[in-house]
This record gives sequence, C-alpha cells and structure tokens, in this order.
Amino acid sequence: MILDATFWVTISFFIFLGILIYFKIPQKVKETLEQNISSIKNQIHEAEKLKEDAKNILIEHEKKISNSKKEVKEMIDKANEEAEKNVIKTNEEFHKLMENRKKNAEERIRQLKNQAEKDIKNASVKIALESVEKLIKNSLDKSKLDKIYISSIEETKLALKKKSS
Repeated sequence: MILDATFWVTISFFIFLGILIYFKIPQKVKETLEQNISSIKNQIHEAEKLKEDAKNILIEHEKKISNSKKEVKEMIDKANEEAEKNVIKTNEEFHKLMENRKKNAEERIRQLKNQAEKDIKNASVKIALESVEKLIKNSLDKSKLDKIYISSIEETKLALKKKSS
C-alpha cells in the first residue's frame, strides 16, 4: 500500500471530525449560536418595546405641549379682553368725570352771570337814585323837578325791564 501524504491528510481529517463529534462540538457551537440568536431576538424585542414606550411618551408630551399652548392662548386672550374692558371702563369714567366738571363749570358760570346782572341792576338803580337826588337838590322849580323825577323813574324802569328780558 502506498501511503502518501494525501492518505494521511484524509485520515487526519476524519480523526479530527470524529473528535469533534465525540466531544459534541457541533452541538455546542449550535447551542451557542442559538443562545446568541435568542439573546439578539430578546434585545430586539426589548428595543421595540422601548421604542413603543418612547413613542407613547412622545405623543403624551406632545399632547401636553398642545394643551399648554391652548391654555396659554386662552390666558392671553382673556388678559386682552380684561385689558380692553379696563380701558373702556377707564375711558367711560374719564368722560363721566369731564362731563360732571363741565356741568359744574357751566353752573358756576350761570351763577356768576346772574350775580353780575344783579350787581349791574343794583348799580344802575343806585346811580339813577343818586342822579335823581342831585337833580332834586340842584333844581329850583318844584314842578320841573317832579316831571324830571317821574320821567327818570319811568326811564329807569324801562331800562331795567329791557335788561332783565
């Protein structure tokens, strides 16, 4: 028999395969690979769960942000409405105050006007009476004085009636 190197390599290969099978190396490699595959699948499953949880949390936070934006908008709108109401109220109060002051000023002017008219009437009467007295004292003729006196009184009465009208 010719035993060459190929024969011995073949024999060595079969012996190596026998040892591998005897020590159950292919089964151990298969079990290790299955464990790694199972571990990877579990990690993928956990990652998908975490991804789903993160999506839910993101959606929840987006809803909270949206609700917060709505609340802020409502608060701003409410504040604007209150500010407008306050401006209108202040404006109305200002106009009422100015109207009251205007009425008071007009009343005061009317009172001053009436007082001035009374003062003028009194001064006119006083001047007329003084004029009449001077005429009476300076006059020599009693009949002339009576006529002048009566005409002066009539003129004064007419003048006072015209002014009061």
